[in-house]
Amino acid sequence: MQLEGKRTLITGAGSGIGRALAIEASRLGMAVALCGRRPEPLYETLAEMTPSGRHLRLRGDITNAAVRRGMRDFLWRQWGGLDVLVNNAGVVPVGPLACTTDAELEQVMATNVVAPMALTRELLPLLRRTVPSRVVNVGSMFGDIPYPLFAAYSASKFALRGLSGALRRELRPYGVGVTYAAPRATRTSAAQGFDSLVAPMQMRLDEPARVAAHIWRSVMKDQDSAYAKGPERLFVLMQRLLPRVIDRAVDAQMADPRVRDYLGQRYEAARARAGDQQSNARPAGIPRSMGPVRTPRPMRAEAAQPA
Repeated sequence: MQLEGKRTLITGAGSGIGRALAIEASRLGMAVALCGRRPEPLYETLAEMTPSGRHLRLRGDITNAAVRRGMRDFLWRQWGGLDVLVNNAGVVPVGPLACTTDAELEQVMATNVVAPMALTRELLPLLRRTVPSRVVNVGSMFGDIPYPLFAAYSASKFALRGLSGALRRELRPYGVGVTYAAPRATRTSAAQGFDSLVAPMQMRLDEPARVAAHIWRSVMKDQDSAYAKGPERLFVLMQRLLPRVIDRAVDAQMADPRVRDYLGQRYEAARARAGDQQSNARPAGIPRSMGPVRTPRPMRAEAAQPA
């Protein structure tokens, strides 16, 4: 695919890989629609991009159905079509599953799986108007190698990889390609959440600009996947053919004293949080069955608006 002059929507464009993808896309001559929850980071991304009167800023939470529909309608009015959809927005919950809350589990699946699936569905009419077009789903190496302390995140990226493969076969007859990108750990704000695990778990971190350039090269070549270069590609193959070899390597990492210390801190924090919740759950002496019943408050659906 020749990228100059093409139109792309990038979710999670306010930071990290999303920002780098937007900057590189503008350098390649693309018109870029930046999508994010907060306007300030989008303005910061725009300031680093190659100037163009065709760039757009869309503020909204893509886990909200009304926002997704609003983005579709806005892009239809502004562009009339879409060449490349980049599903990049995601969250990275870290820690033992035993310490993960229901809210965190729901958030990771809503953001990393349901939102890109639903947004792709909403934007298919625009993508089919400009064939050949392409969907790019930004996953992770952890979508191939299930990793301890990243169980929910790994599960979401396995789902995104499965979605990418199924969509590729479903949309190929209509001229819409699908690229699944699987970078390794990247130096972003999300990586700060597992900074203490980088050394003991022998993670290699890439710069966002390097990841973005590799993804766009893969799009230009109409490739089905974009995996990080290096030993991780071998690890993916070993995971599929010789998973017990990977098991032994990961077991050794989990036995590292620094990882054990991290686990101890997380479990202690979870116990303290559970104790606070139990003590605040109801006044002393009132049985659980007599606790107050609260009617859920209706959520306000906010359509996407230009930032």
